[in-house]
Amino acid sequence: MSTDHVLLFLAIGLLAGFLAGKIMKGSGFGLIGDLVVGVAGAFVGVWLLGLVGISSGGIIGLLIAAVIGALVLLYIIRLARRN
Repeated sequence: MSTDHVLLFLAIGLLAGFLAGKIMKGSGFGLIGDLVVGVAGAFVGVWLLGLVGISSGGIIGLLIAAVIGALVLLYIIRLARRN
């Protein structure tokens, strides 16, 4: 994986975290926290979609997978924070 690919993946993860923070209203983690969750969510989203056999090709596909992963992570973190 080249440096360009890593930077693109991080940028998409940051955008996904921002979008997921806006989609899931409520007590957020702030801009930085949501962005970190977005980057981690990008990895989770690609992994989750790969498990069900969906390929996240292209920038748009990667962004959708990253947003899905970030939403899943935000949901799990917020559930854990409530308890």
